Amino acid sequence: MLRKNFPVEMVYQVFSLLIIFILIHGLYVSLIRPRADVFLAQQQARLEQQPDAVQEQNFYVIIRDYEQEACLILFVWALAILGFKGVLVWRQQVQLDQDLLQLPVNMPIGPEDTRELLRRLNDLPGPNRQRLLPTALLTATQRFAATRNIQDAATAVRVCCDTQGERLDSELSIIRYVAWAIPSVGFIGTVRGIGAALSQAHRAVEGDITGVTQSLGVAFNSTFIALVLSIILMFFIHQLQLRQERLILDTDTYCQENLINKLRIKPTP
Repeated sequence: MLRKNFPVEMVYQVFSLLIIFILIHGLYVSLIRPRADVFLAQQQARLEQQPDAVQEQNFYVIIRDYEQEACLILFVWALAILGFKGVLVWRQQVQLDQDLLQLPVNMPIGPEDTRELLRRLNDLPGPNRQRLLPTALLTATQRFAATRNIQDAATAVRVCCDTQGERLDSELSIIRYVAWAIPSVGFIGTVRGIGAALSQAHRAVEGDITGVTQSLGVAFNSTFIALVLSIILMFFIHQLQLRQERLILDTDTYCQENLINKLRIKPTP
């Protein structure tokens, strides 16, 4: 019971966020910001020697600021959560290729056969028994054994699949929040950059526009990176939702073909 109630997914999310933060922040401190500073210094020296030179773009400069770092951390964390959920869906999808009931092809199933079916389903290993397909089969078999009604068993399968679908959809709330937070963090960088540019407007009037252009670069770069990451993340979110919906539909089809369609009631004399 302790293992069943252990919040594996929550622990995974917390530790993955911590590890991703350490790795990405270390990458920024050791590589990205030093190279961006070197490039900006070279550009500044070049502009002093050649005032008419065109300022070049650099990847490290585009992603160097704190807003871009935060967006990247959230983006990789969301991908880690998506990967965790994708593996869970894949494991359940693989189970659809297994013969859990172990019945002959054309053998009808009567109420007297439900005890053996329930035993086979309950004998599955713990993690396998808690997945959607065994749960739907177990629920339908128990309902058929109790009511001796095929329609009740079919309804039990549908309700079980619908409930699981709603649960899977609700579990994506943290990922949807991250997908909303990334553009918001980018917008914070935009506001910060524009505010810094306005605070240096007096220097631009005097002819020194270096500080203004750098601050506007912060504004535009943070928005650019946030939007790009958000677009990529939404693609993977929709791919996971598609796999989850297919799992629900395939599970319902499996139960219909391998259990519901084989249920039979002996006519009363």
